[in-house]
Amino acid sequence: MEPSFVHNITDKREAYENFIEQFALMVDGETEEVSVLANASAAIRQAFGFFWIGFYIVKNDILILGPFQGDVACNRIRKGKGVCGTAWEKAGTIVVEDVDKFPGHIACSSASRSEIVVPLLCGNEVRAVLDIDSDEIATFDETDRYYLEKVAEIISRNIYR
Repeated sequence: MEPSFVHNITDKREAYENFIEQFALMVDGETEEVSVLANASAAIRQAFGFFWIGFYIVKNDILILGPFQGDVACNRIRKGKGVCGTAWEKAGTIVVEDVDKFPGHIACSSASRSEIVVPLLCGNEVRAVLDIDSDEIATFDETDRYYLEKVAEIISRNIYR
């Protein structure tokens, strides 16, 4: 059965709980990285309508653009550069209320106004990052951080064993 991510839930926590339940079932047992990341980016966009959702995958000590939904994006990001590279370097989630105030922000799209980046881990090693941009200031908060880290855990548990 195809998941039907609910758009009419007004409570953010409830929307994330609903999403995570369906998303976990959708990817359970799938180990192909591209398949899981492609469906994850599409599912997050379908459920929440964020401006840009995608993944950057660590390859040869650089982040390489992976599956995404949204406008054309940067192809490569170095460790410690921009929000994605900094989240990779720190191996931790970064929430940016206003990307114009983030030192060294990489503007792949001038329409991006706020951002959250969540690393996908295998043990303590970052294997990829989930990057979500909004075209509005201060879109993301601790609720987004909490639930998107759960999404990252679900993904990692399937593809980065």
